[in-house]
Amino acid sequence: MSSLRTVNHRDVEPKNKLDKFFRISQRGSTVSAEIRGGLATFLAMSYIIVLNPLVLSGPDDAGETLGIPQVAAATALLAAVTTMLMGLWANHPFGLAAGLGVNALLAITIATTPNLTWPEAMGLVVIAGAVMIILVLTGFREAVFRAVPDGIKTGIVVGIGLFITLIGLVNSGFVRRIPDAADTTVPLGLGINGELAGWPTLVFVIGFMLTAVLVVRRVRGAILIGIVGATIIANVFELVFHIGPSVDDAGNVNPEGWSLVTPAMPDWTTPDLSLLGNFSFGAFSSVGATAASLLIFAILLSVFFDAMGTSVGLSREAGNVDKDGTIPRLNRVLLVDAIGVTAGGAGSASSTQIFVESGTGIGEGARTGLSSVVTGLLFLAAMFLTPLIHLVPFEAVAPALVVVGFMMVSQVAQIDWSDWGAALPAFLTFALMPFTYSIANGIGAGMIAYAVIRTGQGRAREVHPLLWVVAVAFILFFGMGVFQDLIGV
Repeated sequence: MSSLRTVNHRDVEPKNKLDKFFRISQRGSTVSAEIRGGLATFLAMSYIIVLNPLVLSGPDDAGETLGIPQVAAATALLAAVTTMLMGLWANHPFGLAAGLGVNALLAITIATTPNLTWPEAMGLVVIAGAVMIILVLTGFREAVFRAVPDGIKTGIVVGIGLFITLIGLVNSGFVRRIPDAADTTVPLGLGINGELAGWPTLVFVIGFMLTAVLVVRRVRGAILIGIVGATIIANVFELVFHIGPSVDDAGNVNPEGWSLVTPAMPDWTTPDLSLLGNFSFGAFSSVGATAASLLIFAILLSVFFDAMGTSVGLSREAGNVDKDGTIPRLNRVLLVDAIGVTAGGAGSASSTQIFVESGTGIGEGARTGLSSVVTGLLFLAAMFLTPLIHLVPFEAVAPALVVVGFMMVSQVAQIDWSDWGAALPAFLTFALMPFTYSIANGIGAGMIAYAVIRTGQGRAREVHPLLWVVAVAFILFFGMGVFQDLIGV
């Protein structure tokens, strides 16, 4: 099995105080690479400022909404603060923003719970984040991290690569969800009715070919050049053909429209931060202690392993791992993420977590927290310069995600395929991440399978006790509906 790739050059003498603080030369990077990486990560993540308010736009049980401008401002601010904290304190090239898995859970399941309001739903996120902070400070979260077998850790890297590739393909329109009404067992298909259609999809294809050629030729700034080039083409297409969004404000559907962001320069607005601090712990009285606790457990397990899996994948891709496979300042990484969860709930922007799109900046050469500072500053500016975000459609960013996905999937060679007891759980880990659209689901399936298979092999002693704890927790998580029915919640 091949060794882990590392980019650390510990004997390199720092050039200046900035270099010394971020260990730029030591990690084989440069200031220009960090700036390019930070910009690339921001461009890959910026869609969340537009998408998160749309996901959280629905009413709670009382019919109240959070407000799209307010959620957008809170999303940008929290992304800025937590990303800069990650860079300055943990020194890793990870961007943080509202997690798509948790915000969908909040909007679809939690906020629609009878008698529950949005402030109370966000209060549950705050509690989950507080529990996460305790788990980090007590060392439990890091202990679980270290108990994960190497095969599953590699499976996580590969799974994230497949996951962000699928995100890029689906949101660019190259691959599309097939509605249930189609009466088919195939969940995804090529383009529209099996054919590629629409100018936005052409932008993706051109952007991917450009990025792929530049990356293969090892051109400096290849991924960023690809994003900028595709963005320019997208804006030209919109000006000439007036394509419009896939779904407009009136609810009209245009399958050949832009998926998330229509290239345009909308009116400038002042950020509205009125949602900050708008949370409540009243859920325990509104829905009962048992129901509230189960909802917190669902949030906690999702964010706990999403962050763990993402940090493993990104650190290995960046080469920021020690010889024994551990991540430097891991406890700080996990603590910043836990703080982000808490802050996201307190700001009504949903859990703020490490973003897999940070791999775009890593693919551009980012290796240190300086790139995160750049990304954070850009998110801070985005609070006031939101129109600039609307110039970059997702179709222009998607090619970078696919190329970075390829880079991460290449680590599949590190799995010991001769040991089926380790390889099969690793396979489940990376297969289920894209197929279930969840990093946590893949990790949970892999850990349960590892514990069961090793026991079946008569090698139960190789299963760390904490791994059994995690496996049981995931069994409870996957069977949440059954357990709720059993206890009448």
